[in-house]
Amino acid sequence: MSTPAAIFVGRTLGALRVNRAFRLFWFSNLFFFGGVWTQTLVLGWLAYETTHSEFLVAVYTAVRLAPLLLGPFAGAVADRHNRVRLLIIAASWALVAVTTVATLTSLGKASYWVLVVGGLAIGLAQSPSQPARASLVLDLVGRRNLSNANALNSMALNMTQVVGPAIGGLMINGLGAPAALWVSTFWYAISLVMLLPLREYGRVVGAHTGSAVRMVTSGLREIAANRLASTVLLVTLAANTLLWPVAQSFMPVFAQESLGLDAAGLGWLLTCAGVGGLAGSLVIAWLGDFRFKGGMFVVGTAIWGALWSLFALSHTVLVSFVVMTAIGVMSAAFGVLQTTLLLMTTHESLHGRALGVQELAIGIMPVASLVLGAFAQHYGVDITTFVSALLLVTLVVALGIWTPPLLRYGGDR
Repeated sequence: MSTPAAIFVGRTLGALRVNRAFRLFWFSNLFFFGGVWTQTLVLGWLAYETTHSEFLVAVYTAVRLAPLLLGPFAGAVADRHNRVRLLIIAASWALVAVTTVATLTSLGKASYWVLVVGGLAIGLAQSPSQPARASLVLDLVGRRNLSNANALNSMALNMTQVVGPAIGGLMINGLGAPAALWVSTFWYAISLVMLLPLREYGRVVGAHTGSAVRMVTSGLREIAANRLASTVLLVTLAANTLLWPVAQSFMPVFAQESLGLDAAGLGWLLTCAGVGGLAGSLVIAWLGDFRFKGGMFVVGTAIWGALWSLFALSHTVLVSFVVMTAIGVMSAAFGVLQTTLLLMTTHESLHGRALGVQELAIGIMPVASLVLGAFAQHYGVDITTFVSALLLVTLVVALGIWTPPLLRYGGDR
């Protein structure tokens, strides 16, 4: 007889239990993003330790995230080529890039500009592969299981956010930054090995014979005419303009200046966000193909912004850890459902390009990081984050009012 706990686990892990291909893909993502989180913390810490400049840390972050601007073209590539092969190439490139940076750091030759170039190389492995990575989920599990599968992928991301920063921070303090970077290379290698059996599952949706530029422009026109998809992308744009640069750039600054934490403390702060994100993703995975996905996306993103405003005002370690955990919980509503809604509201032949436009919306982050970095240099990270968070809440509420059908949307074609 099944117990309630067994039923909960079975429902939550649905796509993982019944789909071997998705299971391999999920474990590949787990190790890939484990490498991402570890090297993000280590390189960001080294950049701030080397320069002690909020603005130069923002410059490093902007360069690392610059490949996001390739999103529309990466999406066109994902629509016209085998997505599994694209991911194998990306994982191989990430392995080579992180190995090179780890070697230079071990030799004591990792100047600030080496970190900047290394961040760019790693970004070229991560960001342009995201349209292929996200659209492959639907290919593997189908529409009905999409929300569950995306939540499980978000769980993998948050599990690595729990473990990666904690390991990275502890290793910086105990063994030094080079050792933490070598851990990243190990994680990327496992990710690559997990992808190799999936080569038979790669496919191309539709016949695309036009140029990449023509594919991008036609895709942009179709997406612009789609009110639901456009609103989802505008929320994504607002979040990545106003708050994600804070999470990507300024956490070392918050840790040292506002809370008096060392590298291990920074790791635990980011781990709190990961624990919260894992909990939020578990809830969405358990809900499965639930109604009002659009409403949860809009309301959850607004609450997420409000929690960031509280975090900006906190100078108490315990309070900051609790609020950061809550931020992680609400980030799941944004992170899981933005991709789910975009895939559900667009035609399958457009999925790669739609997700590529999403990457472009995320790609505003490098420019936003520079602008917010300049404000933070002058006014401080707390005031900058507080104002940005309130602006995000205002914009998300306005977009929800502008497109009421999104609040009721549950996944109908």
